[in-house]
Amino acid sequence: MFKSPSFARLLLAALLLMAACEQHKPAVVTSSPASMQQLEGTWLASHEENRGDTLVYRPNTYKFPPTRGRTGFAIEPFGRFEQFDIAPTDGLAGHPGTWTADGDTRLRIHLTEGQMPDYTLEIISLDKKVLKLRRVK
Repeated sequence: MFKSPSFARLLLAALLLMAACEQHKPAVVTSSPASMQQLEGTWLASHEENRGDTLVYRPNTYKFPPTRGRTGFAIEPFGRFEQFDIAPTDGLAGHPGTWTADGDTRLRIHLTEGQMPDYTLEIISLDKKVLKLRRVK
């Protein structure tokens, strides 16, 4: 879709900022990132905080309550993505992929193994400690 990964990151950051600044419409993103660097990192599911179709993720450094396992993902520079699922041994199994900007507050995810169809993550809100998403097909 985009020829340059840095252009896609810049476009997504600008679109997130525009969505948060619109006064006449409720903002989808309640705290837009100053740059894509705020979205980059490893995020693990905080399923205890999920509400309805809103999925809550926290940085992997967060002190989560005990659980049998947590799924998550890593968003990296230049469109790199890795999805983490619970492995048969209760660890994490990584699945490499890519992300691209899809509209103003969405990331289109493609896993390179091809075992899962592409999906979209819609950003509802983001700050340094909490990422709220909605998974869209």
